[in-house]
Amino acid sequence: MNISALPSNGIGKLSQIFHLLGQPARLNILLAIGENEVCVCHLESLLGERQAYISQELMLLKEGGLVDFRREGRNIYYRLSNKDLLDIIQSATHLTGHSFEVLKQTVPLSGCPCPQCNPGMKDCLPKNST
Repeated sequence: MNISALPSNGIGKLSQIFHLLGQPARLNILLAIGENEVCVCHLESLLGERQAYISQELMLLKEGGLVDFRREGRNIYYRLSNKDLLDIIQSATHLTGHSFEVLKQTVPLSGCPCPQCNPGMKDCLPKNST
């Protein structure tokens, strides 16, 4: 359910945000996206999860209004709908006594075929492609 469709009293919307944030894979996805946009194959390489699983989690985040996407060729790039979401995650991270900077670190991945990690490549190809 899209957050904007919930009652305007704020509690329903806030509850939905926390519900979506309550799953580790979704938090990892949001941290990986951070202030940039990333493609599904980058998330697959970064998180070590199957594309189908990541796509399901992205669908929930998209339906909840937390992420937007754009298509470029064969790539679909995801970005946060609202950068303030990182502030919520950062505040919660501080409550745990951990470093937000360490959690959100993402680096180019040698096994990732996306243009972000390998600028010479135009499109992400499935890992089993030749």
